[in-house]
Amino acid sequence: MRIDLHNHTTRCNHAEGTMDEYIQRAIELGIDIYGFSEHAPMDFDEEYRLLFEEMQAYTDDVLTAREKYKEDIKILLGYEVDFLPNHMDERVLNAKVDYLIGSIHFIDKWGFDNPEFLSGWKDKDIDEIWKAYFEATEAMAKSGKFDIVGHLDLIKIFKFMPKQDIRFLAENALKAIKKSNMVLELNTAGLRKPIGEIYPSRPLLEVAYDLEIPITFSSDAHSIEHVGFGYEEATTLAKEVGYT
Repeated sequence: MRIDLHNHTTRCNHAEGTMDEYIQRAIELGIDIYGFSEHAPMDFDEEYRLLFEEMQAYTDDVLTAREKYKEDIKILLGYEVDFLPNHMDERVLNAKVDYLIGSIHFIDKWGFDNPEFLSGWKDKDIDEIWKAYFEATEAMAKSGKFDIVGHLDLIKIFKFMPKQDIRFLAENALKAIKKSNMVLELNTAGLRKPIGEIYPSRPLLEVAYDLEIPITFSSDAHSIEHVGFGYEEATTLAKEVGYT
């Protein structure tokens, strides 16, 4: 069975292609379960996400597609939610969806993975940034609001790497993920970024395996050519680590 659960639509304002095109490409690739997980609305960074008033239309679009393609592929409905205290909304957290992906894109409202704010890395202690990132991830897991961990080590995107052992920095976050019964995605978008590596890295995935944290697969598609991207690399990595 081939799965791809983390994918976007034009409603986030930084993706391209129609839902039909995404789904048709998924069918071509032999994907069995395909999930839309649009960037959920919130009262911050609004230009890069769905608006609250679009939630019903987004839901209707996905459910219509689910019915239209039910003979060819299983379509799931989800959201990718930014874990940002005091900015998350109950309309999203309590939405009737198949799953919620919890992601960290901000540290103190700094969008560390956005090229527009790359200068924010200057004159900062890299180890402290990584520490703050995994502390936020731990808090996200402990909240009990989410089903899937989005791109666990997204913080590595621009190759600003810590001096400390990454496994040590992520230890508490991974334990919290295990305790909360969350699923860890192998997100291949990192292969398209400066880091050139799947999220999470092999060392972190090895720890996740030792903790018996289950996994799923995601291409984090923002365009048609991203659908199913890097799937062979992701499944190979998972098998090498020990997952079946």
